[in-house]
Amino acid sequence: MFVGERMSHPVIPVSPETPINDALAMFKKERIRRAPVIKDGKMIGIVSERDLLNASPSPVTSLSIWEINYLISKVTIKQVMSKNVKTINADVPIEEAARIMADSKIGGMPVLRSGKVVGMITETDLFKILLELMGARAQGIRATAVIDDTPGQIARVTKAIADEGGSFVSFGQFSGDDPSVKIIVFKTAGIKKDDVKKVLSKVVKKIWDIRQC
Repeated sequence: MFVGERMSHPVIPVSPETPINDALAMFKKERIRRAPVIKDGKMIGIVSERDLLNASPSPVTSLSIWEINYLISKVTIKQVMSKNVKTINADVPIEEAARIMADSKIGGMPVLRSGKVVGMITETDLFKILLELMGARAQGIRATAVIDDTPGQIARVTKAIADEGGSFVSFGQFSGDDPSVKIIVFKTAGIKKDDVKKVLSKVVKKIWDIRQC
């Protein structure tokens, strides 16, 4: 799965000369929280909803409503946008986008194809992928267990569930505090909860949780 397959598009850009009040209204209408700033067909920055709100006056200001409106009308995107923009290409694996966003503590990035902005990849897009990976919208038996981090352990688990007539809705593997083990979380259908527990007890190191979801 690549960034281009899960990015939000088409792009909704803003001009550097756009007043921040107009940008806020556009963000609300389009239900977005960030947008690339485009001038003469080139991206020169990025602006987020937080940037726009931070540029607005405090509710405890001593200014009158007329003074506030006048001052705000003079503030444009180019004055509040971020010029140091992290971008990512459309053909990059989606997990690389997640890594960059997590490490950089940002909520989204413009997506490029042949040097042009073609979309945005955001934390919301990544949350939707997580829902799919974990089978959050599907019915089944969800199990969490600990296995030794050695070759063949996952194969033992999947074979045991399949031999009992279960099919996998989702399967994930995660690191634990102990580097010698892995935590597996999966959802299976076509098999009863008690049977999952019985099968797992023979092939895993520890069962953390089994529940109907």
